[in-house]
Amino acid sequence: MQSSRLAPPSPHEGGKLLRFVRAMTHAVARQGWGEAQLVPEVERLLRELVAKDDWLPEAFARAHPDFYQQYLLYGDPLDRFSVVSFVWGPGQFTPVHNHTVWGAIGMLRGAELGQAFGIGESGQPPRPLGKEERLEPGMVALVSPSIGDVHQVRNAYPDRVSISVHVYGGNIGRIRRQVFAMGDGAAKDFVSGYSGDRVPNLWAGEGA
Repeated sequence: MQSSRLAPPSPHEGGKLLRFVRAMTHAVARQGWGEAQLVPEVERLLRELVAKDDWLPEAFARAHPDFYQQYLLYGDPLDRFSVVSFVWGPGQFTPVHNHTVWGAIGMLRGAELGQAFGIGESGQPPRPLGKEERLEPGMVALVSPSIGDVHQVRNAYPDRVSISVHVYGGNIGRIRRQVFAMGDGAAKDFVSGYSGDRVPNLWAGEGA
């Protein structure tokens, strides 16, 4: 994982993201709340955040010509949650992978396609579960070991960038998880880390 530093203030940073982080911090601190109570609140908050594409700083919306990018927008100091922007270049896609924690994916720009998979016995390829689902701007999808945690995601567009905002129930860039081979389902451990070496200044443009 690369070290992160505060980026210089920008009039486009802060505001909506800061309010989202504050609300998330209150939500994860609620006494007696488990995943069943927390995740619907995360979904509601994320839906509000991605309702309008006018707040994500350009530095965290840049695509790479060869690899999708996962930029850290906020990491809770107690590792209770993290917020990232996932930036897809044209035609880019993930391997089949899991998360090991709950997650919420909100579509901000463009569109992405997600296919859920079941993992069977060793030597068996991942099994598609249902149809591929399309996320359009403003929509939110959920993943979790309790409801389905293995999927493959791709940019729905072959000719333009798409961006989604993800919230996870842990520091997703530090969590050891797995990718699964399409041929035989073999699992391989990985830790994703983050793209870049900076995080947004949440307090710049607080009135946005």
